[in-house]
Amino acid sequence: MADLVLFGDILTMNDTVPRATAVAVRDGRIVAVGADADVAPHIGLHTRVHDVGTACVMPGFIEAHGHPLNEAVMLGEPVVDIRPVTIPDAEGVLAAIAQAVAEAGPDGAVLNGWDPLLQKGLDEPDLAWMNAQSPDTPLIILHNSGHAAYFNSRAAAAAGITADTADPEGARFGRDDTGELDGTAYEMGAVVAVAGRLLVSAASRFPELLAAECARMNAVGVTTVSEMAFDPAMRGPLAAAVDAGVLTTRLRLYETSGPARSSDVEPGEGDDLVRQVGIKIWSDGSPWIGNIALSFPYLDTPATRALGMACSHGHANYTGEELLDISTPYFEEGWQIACHAHGDEAVTMVLDAWEKMLAAHPRPDHRLRLEHVGAMRPDQFRRAADLGVTVSLFVDHLYYWGDVLVDDLFGGDHGGHWAAAGSALAAGHRISFHNDGPVTPTNPLRNIADAVTRTSRGGKVLAPDERIPVAAALRAQTVDAAWQLFGDDGLGTIETGAHADLVVLSANPLDVDPETIADIGVLATVFAGDVVHGSLD
Repeated sequence: MADLVLFGDILTMNDTVPRATAVAVRDGRIVAVGADADVAPHIGLHTRVHDVGTACVMPGFIEAHGHPLNEAVMLGEPVVDIRPVTIPDAEGVLAAIAQAVAEAGPDGAVLNGWDPLLQKGLDEPDLAWMNAQSPDTPLIILHNSGHAAYFNSRAAAAAGITADTADPEGARFGRDDTGELDGTAYEMGAVVAVAGRLLVSAASRFPELLAAECARMNAVGVTTVSEMAFDPAMRGPLAAAVDAGVLTTRLRLYETSGPARSSDVEPGEGDDLVRQVGIKIWSDGSPWIGNIALSFPYLDTPATRALGMACSHGHANYTGEELLDISTPYFEEGWQIACHAHGDEAVTMVLDAWEKMLAAHPRPDHRLRLEHVGAMRPDQFRRAADLGVTVSLFVDHLYYWGDVLVDDLFGGDHGGHWAAAGSALAAGHRISFHNDGPVTPTNPLRNIADAVTRTSRGGKVLAPDERIPVAAALRAQTVDAAWQLFGDDGLGTIETGAHADLVVLSANPLDVDPETIADIGVLATVFAGDVVHGSLD
């Protein structure tokens, strides 16, 4: 007999039986789905039975490119949240910095979310400005993109960083004309060198922090999330969190590449709850700080001039040969590789490198991934599809930065076609969407609405020819996202044998005005057959 039976409008994301009216769950797995009569024989004396009425039951949403382990720390104490979604204006940000410094303990103040493009009136901080804000205690401010950090002299000293410190691979510390540190760090290696003590100090509280992160995920219907910058040093704290029973999302880990070009575990190591499936590498950086590699220039606008990006084509953080040298040893070990690539020139560089790698080391069904692909062109989507390379789009850029992309950075042609989901589908891709938390709040329904309407927060419609159908957008947060994570053997669909990871929505996204999809409520989230958010009543 089933532990749980739900009756209602069931959207299975299974092409064979796309709609149903009942689903039965036992021991965390789906044992029956279909018409009421198909499920009725599974109802016993102790079965919990719920009729959700007009609500819609779907597979739990999948965040294909997240950072839940890092976000758990970044959204917990003592980090101060100054992201634009929290503090929209420059005045509020400056006030938050002053308060954080005033209340800082001996370890100093850390703030996350600096974003001059959205928080108008902020400029890029320099060392003198940072020292003036906090002359006596360490101060670190992380850029909202995650690709830069700003620090004062006290923070540099605490981290042991001096003018003689070598730049990490694919990253750098900013320096002035004399070679002295200028208070900036770019890309992960340098950012972690500045702020790494934060992660260490949070290790003892990690189960508590991760439990809060899981609750945030569950509240928006997410039941599986990837960690796209996994540090092997976190294996211990993560194991402690698992032992504490706090995980209410499945984790799929992508370890960051390192100088050894090898992992200490085998591909696929783990279980249904936590499994390492890939390796994460980078080709370029963030459009918001100017280090993405483009075939076209940034516009010359007050915003780009203030940030030193006017008329620039940006740049990559690695050469094509370096990408090939990094990728090949991991690929030979059997790993899936996911590469951050925003600019179209960066995309070309990665595809060139991977085409050589695949020619030398062919492997069927490798599912190599390109991440974000903001400026990727239709011809590049077709080339990637021909190589078997899949794509995950940061489609929420359209909502939060849509006006900035067009008016401040790239104009209507290039900025308007950002995150071109329509072109990706036309090329034959199985795409996924993501929020890259904590850059934007994890919100699958918002992503679906973004892809379907392509409407910015300011009401601007970007390249309506790149809109996609609601059904395709739903796949990008469920079954196709599961496929990208090599989780298509039990995730992303409601079918017999699949994990009973479900979300109950206040309305069926297929049946409402697309403009209202982001407003659909998450009534309940079920993980492995147990309600972890909301209520089924």
